[in-house]
This record gives sequence, C-alpha cells and structure tokens, in this order.
Amino acid sequence: MKKNVLIVGLLVLTIFLFNITVFAEESGHGKDTFDLAPSAKSGILIERDTGKVMFEKKAHEPLPPASMTKIMTMLLIMEEIDKGNLKKNEMIRISENAASMGGSQIFLEAGEEMSVDDLLKGIAVASANDASVALAERISGSEEAFVKRMNQKVKELGLKNTKFQNVSGLPAKDHYSTAYDMAMMAKELLSHESITKYTSIYEDYLRKGTDNEFWLVNTNKLVRFYPGVDGLKTGFTSEAKYCLTATAKKNDMRVVAVVMGAETPKERNSTISNMLDYAFNTYETKKLFNQNDRITELNVLKAAKRKIDVVASQSISMVFKKGESIEKLTTSVQLDEVKLPIKKGTKVGTLHVKNGDKSISETPLIINEDVDKASYFTLFKRSIQKLSKND
Repeated sequence: MKKNVLIVGLLVLTIFLFNITVFAEESGHGKDTFDLAPSAKSGILIERDTGKVMFEKKAHEPLPPASMTKIMTMLLIMEEIDKGNLKKNEMIRISENAASMGGSQIFLEAGEEMSVDDLLKGIAVASANDASVALAERISGSEEAFVKRMNQKVKELGLKNTKFQNVSGLPAKDHYSTAYDMAMMAKELLSHESITKYTSIYEDYLRKGTDNEFWLVNTNKLVRFYPGVDGLKTGFTSEAKYCLTATAKKNDMRVVAVVMGAETPKERNSTISNMLDYAFNTYETKKLFNQNDRITELNVLKAAKRKIDVVASQSISMVFKKGESIEKLTTSVQLDEVKLPIKKGTKVGTLHVKNGDKSISETPLIINEDVDKASYFTLFKRSIQKLSKND
C-alpha cells in the first residue's frame, strides 16, 4: 500500500514539474528568468553593442508603436546629417501640410522657417509630429516618399514585423512594429552617437526670446529621474496604450529597453526602470573598440589613395553575467570586395569577435572618407615606381 502511494506521489510530482517546465518554455524566457514586464503587452531588454537579449516577452508580436515610430524617422535624419546631405544650421521652410499636423507638436506655422537643429530637437524632446513631417519633406520631397525610405530601411535591417504608414506614429491602418524590431532600430539609431545630445534634453526652448517661444519638456521623464537614461522615445495612442523605448548607460554598458502596451505612464516608467535595474545588476561589459577606431586597412591598387583606414562602424563590446569567466577573446576581420569609387560610410568588411568557440558579435567595418579612382597619371607613376623597385 505504502509503495503504491509513493508511486502515485512521484507521478503527481513529475506531472507538476513537467507542467512548470512547459509553461516556462512557452513563456519564451526559460526556467531561470521571470517576467520583468507583467503589466505590458510586450517588452525586450538588450545590450546595445552586441544586441544580446537579456529579457523578452512576446517581443515579436506586432503592435501599434505610436510615436516610437519616430525612432526610424530620426535614424534617417541622422543618416542624412552624417552623410553631409543635411546641415544642422540649414533653415527649413514649413509647408502647410507640416503645419497642419495634429497630436504632439511644436505649433509650426506655414511659411515659418526653423533650423534642422531645432526641428530635430522638437522631435527628440517633444515628439513633434509637425517637425517630423517638415524634415521628411525636406529629405524626400514628401512624407509618402520618406515613408518608402523608412520601410526600405526596415528591410535593410532585416526586420520582419514592421510596416510604417507615416513618419509620426499617428493611428493608421497597417502601421505596426514589435518590441524586438523597435530595439533593433534603436540600436542602429544609437550608432549615430550625437543623437543622445538631443534625446537627453529634459527641457529647453524653441524661438527663445520671441513672442511665440515654445517650452520643450521631454515626454520621457526617465531622462530626469533614472540615472544614465539619455533617450530615446515615448509613444501613446488609445490603441497602442503607453509605450517607451529607453536607453541608459552605466560603466561603459549601454542597454535598450522597450515596453509596449502598458496601461498607464506610471506602469510604463516603472517597468522600464525595473528592466534597467536588472540589466545593470546582473550584467557587465568589456569594451573592445570605440566607434571609428582603426581596425585594419584596405590596399586598393587603383584607388587615388592606396592605403585606406578601415574603422569600426560602432562601439564594440562583449557582455556577460557578473562573475562569469571570460575564456579567450579572439578577433578576425573579413574584408569585402570593393568597387571604386567608395563613399564615406560604406561597409567594406566585418569584424568577428569570439569568446572561445562562442561567437560574441559581428560588426560592420566602414571607411570614414571618400575614395576615388586614381588618375591615369597616378597609375603610371605607380607602375614606374614598381619597375624601379624590381630593378
């Protein structure tokens, strides 16, 4: 009798443990993790340099992103600035279309002129829809054309569950993204390191000293109330609820946390704070290279400049749990075939980092200057020099 009771007890215990394991696996977190975002529809926490996922909850579920859409808007703006196609001191004339935008705005007037710098500040700090459309029109001619570029960039980043219909995040049919995709867009935006000079502003003024000066207050309150937070973008609509993609840096480790679908701003901010606490309490990083550090060089026979520095396109780190041992870090470079001329910022290779046999990261390598074809005269001189050396 006792033996039968023992067998039944063990059977019940086995079924109980099996159900717990299945539940943990189905939740997507594994048995050693817990829900850091219980009040949100979805969320994710990553380390910026490597993209390592520290926590996720329904991270690939398509949801309305609201004004977090502007992360992609700002990414394309920063690309144009870094390419030299858009100057921060350039004055932009505001169209009637841009001035008519509702929702969050800085109350631009049709015919008014404002600098790129101030318009970008309006987007980053006040989530201004009118400023977003104004810069989209400047860059692509129309909001519709700019949106096509946004969706093309989505494809370039390899994101599968994002589609944009506008630059602002105002409610629109078939306009969606995911926590994972927003984190990857934020990761890319943060490779333009000057963006945090805008997103970290808590309050400022536009049109200072004029009759229509405008007080900017950051919609992301964590910029003021959580140490190390310096961006990125909030979002809210009645459909999307309260959303936030935030980034914080501490001891050389930068993380990105995304929450979508929280019921209140308090819950949204509390959830992000808990996620950041978890990251900084549990993980640490080892910085390997800074952005623009020289990694190797290209030797291109027919280039005007024979030897060309190849640099890191972004900062490169490895991330590990506190107390975890680092085996043997190794790096290797794989260079691409290049065709002249080469524009500044062009990817020319990849830096692979491993910890023992485990791949840590793969980072694009770029050149930080334009490279033209060599003239016939230059090629002739090189031929003569080569013949002289052979003699």
